[in-house]
Amino acid sequence: MLRGAAAAAAMPLAGVTAGPALASSPATPALGPGGHGPVGHGTAGLGKNVLVFDPSMGDAAIQAQIDAVFAVQESNQFGTERYALAFRPGTYNVEINVGFYTHVLGLGASPEDVVINGHVTVDAQWFEGNGTQDFWRAAENLTIVPPDGLDRWAVAQAAPMRRVHVKGDMILMPSPPGNGWSSGGFLADSVVDGRIDSGSQQQWLSRNDAIGSWTGANWNMVFVGVQGAPATSFPTPPYTTVDRTPVVREKPFLTVDRRGAYHVFVPALRRDSTGASWTHGPAAGHSIPLTEFHIAQPGDSAASINAALARGEHLLLTPGVYPLTAPLRVSRPGTVVLGLGLATLQAVRNNSLIEVADIDDVSVAGVILEAASASSPVLLRVGDGRSRKNHAHRPTALFDVFPRIGGAVPGGTKVSIQIDSNDVIVDHVWAWRADHGLDGSVGWAVNPAGVGFLVNGDRVTAYGLFVEHHQNYEVLWNGDRGRTYFFQNEHPYDVPTQSAWRHGGTNGFAAYKVGDHVTDHHAWGLGSYAFFNLNANIYTDRAYEVPDTPGVVLTSLMTVCLNGAGGGGILHCVNDTGDPVQNGFATYSMKSYTNRVGTV
Repeated sequence: MLRGAAAAAAMPLAGVTAGPALASSPATPALGPGGHGPVGHGTAGLGKNVLVFDPSMGDAAIQAQIDAVFAVQESNQFGTERYALAFRPGTYNVEINVGFYTHVLGLGASPEDVVINGHVTVDAQWFEGNGTQDFWRAAENLTIVPPDGLDRWAVAQAAPMRRVHVKGDMILMPSPPGNGWSSGGFLADSVVDGRIDSGSQQQWLSRNDAIGSWTGANWNMVFVGVQGAPATSFPTPPYTTVDRTPVVREKPFLTVDRRGAYHVFVPALRRDSTGASWTHGPAAGHSIPLTEFHIAQPGDSAASINAALARGEHLLLTPGVYPLTAPLRVSRPGTVVLGLGLATLQAVRNNSLIEVADIDDVSVAGVILEAASASSPVLLRVGDGRSRKNHAHRPTALFDVFPRIGGAVPGGTKVSIQIDSNDVIVDHVWAWRADHGLDGSVGWAVNPAGVGFLVNGDRVTAYGLFVEHHQNYEVLWNGDRGRTYFFQNEHPYDVPTQSAWRHGGTNGFAAYKVGDHVTDHHAWGLGSYAFFNLNANIYTDRAYEVPDTPGVVLTSLMTVCLNGAGGGGILHCVNDTGDPVQNGFATYSMKSYTNRVGTV
């Protein structure tokens, strides 16, 4: 995402500065007697930071608690508070402003079961109208009825909206004054009755939605399996549309039945799909009683959680921060690991955080994975080395998984996400090596990160791949028959010298590298940006690097340079083809690349 100075280079905003260090986060607001949120509506042991609302509580009382959370979380970019605002089925007349680490969710079987007569809003007034740092928040499984007919969701990375019905229009940029950039959203399994206006959004992925219409474009807008999507017209405007989603399943979600019993619904696999999964009756899938989950609380150890996983339990991570000295190990097919409230796992002893065996049908969803020690080998790994096992009928899937290196705490990792198993589905990840944050958490040697997203397995499919600022290849894809639908990247900002960012005779590292021995790989809608902020005249030789073979095809790809007078940029788009973007603001677009042929 382009933040602060980088965003200002594209569209000047008075008074906006690059990522300020934030003071210690405010105290948790009083949310009810004893700080335990609503009383009288059992939360199944979900902890004090899961606020479960029922229409019988009264709109005014509910609004007061929503507002109290937002007062803490609006600008709390690197704080430790985490919240889930959960709404039991019914109708609510409330306004929901969604701040950092806030997860808004309906608890119905369908989005139509929870109706918000009001707005569910992300805006950017905390940052002078610049939405490029509106990270780490989520909304899902709701119907939103904005009184004025317009809902605003002005987000950057790691801010998914899923399984919603917006009865009106939707805008994806901040409100006046300012109307600053927003950068990098994700909308899935949703219906928007009216028009979506992307406004200042730099890039966006919509997957399996139904929309009235779409207007607006900047750099890279991708639609996969979206009813009502505009036709492909890249690069003018930069729309890339894939009619059908080849294989996907939706993110698991929490529900409550009429008896007050909680379950987690796991949607079924869909192939060659369009539109949302729930618009023609109940979505296919299966429901797991919450009694079959280990409900983890902040402070639980890796050993205690692993003991529950070894007993065959699923895992629900309640909102909070979990310092772990060993990885969580998932070894039973069909296991669900579901985070609420952007639950955050921290690697505090140079350990990995989640290790999934080479098994069928695991779901990992809704977690931040944070490097909190000098050198973790990997934060999340699926499988363990190359395998011939076929998981096509019951693939493992990752949803809303957000590795973070630096920003809140110093730390490093060699690999953020590594996928060795075959047939894995990746549905929205943001692997971020921080370019800004709290004092002492960011620097070339302070938060080192090697490869962002490493794929060794075959037939891996990624929707919404955001990987930024890593110091090696951002994406290294060694498996065959891989598919990527939308890629967004920024090279590291803080390269101190060209010699510090070279390999062999090559300047820098490609943002998206397909392994030399791969024979089949397709990717649609790729954007890679350069902003080097130390005035060190830094270049990378290419944004994308692929083997020249007919089976490797890139469609709708572009590069951007946002450097000022300090010089530097990207010399080629793919391999040794494509014009440079350098020495100031510049963009370059290529409709396709395959078999040594680049076409502008």
